Amino acid sequence: MRGSLPKHGRRWSSDTVPAKTAVSSGTSPATDYESAEEFLEVTLDLQDDDTIVLRSVEPATIIKVDDGPVDTTSASAPASVTRSPMIKLSSPRRLRQFSQEIKAEAVAKARQFSQELKAELLRRFSWNHGQAVCALSASMTPPYGSGGFDSALAARALRRQRTQLDRNRPGSQMALRGLRFISNNKANAWDEVLQNFDKLAKDGFLYRADFAQCIGMKDSKEFALELFDALSRRRRLRVDKISRDELYEYWSQITDQSFDSRLQIFFDMVNKNEDGRITEEEVKEIIMLSASANKLSRLKEQADEYAALIMEELDPEGLGYIELWQLETLLLQKDTYLSYSQALSYTSQALSQNLQGLRKKSPIRRLSTDFLYYVQENWRRLWVLSLWIMIMIGLFTWKFFQYKQKAAFHVMGYCLLTAKGAAETLKFNMALILFPVCRNTITWLRSTRMGYVVPFDDNINFHKTIAAAIIVGVILHAGNHLACDFPRLIQSPNKKYHPLINDFGSRKPTYMDLVKGPEGVTGVLMVILMAIAFTLATRWFRRNLIKLPKPFDRITGFNAFWYSHHLFVIVYILLIIHGVFLYLAHRWYTKTTWMYLAVPVLLYAGERILRFFRSGFYTVKLLKVAIYPGNVLTVQMSKPPQFRYKSGQYMFVQCPAVSPFEWHPFSITSAPGDDYLSVHIRQLGDWTQELKRLFSKVCESSVAGNSGLLSADEKTKKSLPKLRIDGPYGAPAQDYSKYDVLLLVGLGIGATPFISILKDLLNNIVKMEELADSLSDLSRTSDLGSESNDFTTARRKKTLKTTNAYFYWVTREQGSFDWFKGVMNEIAELDKRGVIEMHNYLTSVYEEGDARSALITMVQALNHAKNGVDIVSGTRVRTHFARPKWNKVLSKLSSKHCNARIGVFYCGAPMLAKELRKLCYEFNQQGSTKFEFHKEHF
Repeated sequence: MRGSLPKHGRRWSSDTVPAKTAVSSGTSPATDYESAEEFLEVTLDLQDDDTIVLRSVEPATIIKVDDGPVDTTSASAPASVTRSPMIKLSSPRRLRQFSQEIKAEAVAKARQFSQELKAELLRRFSWNHGQAVCALSASMTPPYGSGGFDSALAARALRRQRTQLDRNRPGSQMALRGLRFISNNKANAWDEVLQNFDKLAKDGFLYRADFAQCIGMKDSKEFALELFDALSRRRRLRVDKISRDELYEYWSQITDQSFDSRLQIFFDMVNKNEDGRITEEEVKEIIMLSASANKLSRLKEQADEYAALIMEELDPEGLGYIELWQLETLLLQKDTYLSYSQALSYTSQALSQNLQGLRKKSPIRRLSTDFLYYVQENWRRLWVLSLWIMIMIGLFTWKFFQYKQKAAFHVMGYCLLTAKGAAETLKFNMALILFPVCRNTITWLRSTRMGYVVPFDDNINFHKTIAAAIIVGVILHAGNHLACDFPRLIQSPNKKYHPLINDFGSRKPTYMDLVKGPEGVTGVLMVILMAIAFTLATRWFRRNLIKLPKPFDRITGFNAFWYSHHLFVIVYILLIIHGVFLYLAHRWYTKTTWMYLAVPVLLYAGERILRFFRSGFYTVKLLKVAIYPGNVLTVQMSKPPQFRYKSGQYMFVQCPAVSPFEWHPFSITSAPGDDYLSVHIRQLGDWTQELKRLFSKVCESSVAGNSGLLSADEKTKKSLPKLRIDGPYGAPAQDYSKYDVLLLVGLGIGATPFISILKDLLNNIVKMEELADSLSDLSRTSDLGSESNDFTTARRKKTLKTTNAYFYWVTREQGSFDWFKGVMNEIAELDKRGVIEMHNYLTSVYEEGDARSALITMVQALNHAKNGVDIVSGTRVRTHFARPKWNKVLSKLSSKHCNARIGVFYCGAPMLAKELRKLCYEFNQQGSTKFEFHKEHF
């Protein structure tokens, strides 16, 4: 008997048919369907190497085969099989399953080996019922007796029959496109794999250790190795290397477009012992593997709990294992569990689109539309910049023609005129550059009517633009003096020099005389100091993008920028001196430098004095300190009675123990209604790192499970570092109440400006609704009549300007969600009206649909359905994987909120800001919904 199965016996690993097993030579199950004996229905897959892969085993439906005689007289002799021309099935699904090549080959193979396999299948598999169940239960000894085990098997068989998986449902269609092992959809993906094979192969073979890098899974090597082993087990191979042809076969399987094929591979990865069952321990292993591939360290720690959760859901009979059909059920019906943080409805999307904006336009019309939209979006910036440029042109022209009338022009030429014109613009810009950094003044002005016509939120950008104009002015002024008109003066003949005796003296000066005079020395010193300050203020130095060796590394970073900027105190002193000792101006009213600088310098000095006294007046006590994953320090402090702020604003924080001069801006994360102030500080530079070190040194050690919470009790509060605050200061996000709908987008620590908004928005809307309801009830019971109703309606419309808010938080680290866990849970609990919709995105996890995150998604859905908690963030807010599709996000908002004015507020990396600004522009062109984009600036 065993000699007759040399080729196919290896398909069952160690489960071979015993040598002494009696094999009946009666008719096969496929021919004697009228017998009282109950049969199994076996689905086999014939491979190219003439081997068979078992796909499923289940109670047989009635199969009628019109066949010829089959010679089964000798089990060892090759069977002569007359192949069936037709198979009639009771189900159309079975007809499709056994059609084509399976019908021709698999049935013939099944006849040949039916008697040999029957006893073995009955012993190994439990998907049958009736007599097959009795045979299986008799061969096993369950701990709770055969009767209970039979009942459990019967219950599972009944549950499978009742489970109807409709693959045409929208949710199922999405799931069928998922479970991808390779997310790269490039047409030349295989060519890239071949290139990697040529680089990594040794002696024509690719080793198992290099498989992950070869197929593009270098970042999830452990997962790729398990995939390699699963594919090898399917071929009954235990290999450490594969050839190029075998690699192609592996690649074809993992990139197969068939969901069933990908599902089987995933099942095989979990089912390492190839018994067709997945135990709880195997589920735990794949959860840990997926968690490792997605950098979810906390999920690995709770793998036992989540494995038990899956078994509880898929194995209610308590058999201790799950099968392929149950895994398929969970995947295809996953959307039924995702009843939280659902995506916005698409129902009105087609109706809400403005078809007029989607039509093709002529190039001229398109350019005119783009121009009009650009003017509409930037008219405030445009008129301010235009006015500024016109003032500079006017000042330059005035001085140019004024000095053209002087005798010095005939000696020093147009170089003098250019230098003097540039000098006049320099005086104006040196005065103007102080206004954008007068933060208290800007905060006050942005709340007045001027805020509608002046873009005060762009104050820092305007400050940088003025600085660029100053650089140009310095080059023109100093360059023309040193390289042009000074040489012309000293080389001029005595006859031409004679009219300039009153300006330069009776003796014609030398070049060094001009440079070493008060005018020259102050000018050269200003150029040097300004060059240092401008250089260290550039992005490369300020953000440490340039790495210099020690000790020169100290001239990079925020500290270098901060201290070098204070060199301008000296520059302004030198500028006033420089303006007093002018060569060609002698009357006091012609020396106008001090006139330009008087008001701005006094205003800026007054602001600094105000900040100095106010920071001492705002005494704060530290209430709580916490250090969270991602190197984020949270400080909660008492709120001074006079400290009034709006959500979205920021304040400056100083720690004298770190530096008595440095002030750093941080968004206020507490709501105005809270009785405390809180800030979240990301450790990015020397100052923040030293601040964390001081708090860690004083506070107690972290307590397990509290995300590094540092205790600040009565004993430690006395030794905590002192903090001083200054503010609040205005920011774009504080104007959120002007919009009907909010889209708040934060990247990493960029979520901080919006946490306060979410809390304040929820509190305000709840209060306003309650007030409106109470006024409405009062109007119905009073005698005020229609006037009261009109007042109530007007009050409701006035107080409920913002109706919805959508918060998208994108971060790289799972631990980041601890920063605002309490806030998110509070909003989820109190938001009974669905005002706020929160979406967390974790970019370290592979996108939904990737096989590496498939089990994570299943566990996530199950756990939230059972316990109401997201396994990734630990909150009630669902965590999505990979990055948001911003085009779809804005499309959904445009569909749901037709004719609304949506404020898009963003805080994060500049690259995404460009994308969001562009999308806002595009959607404003297409529909009636208007998006207004704002970016936070510090």
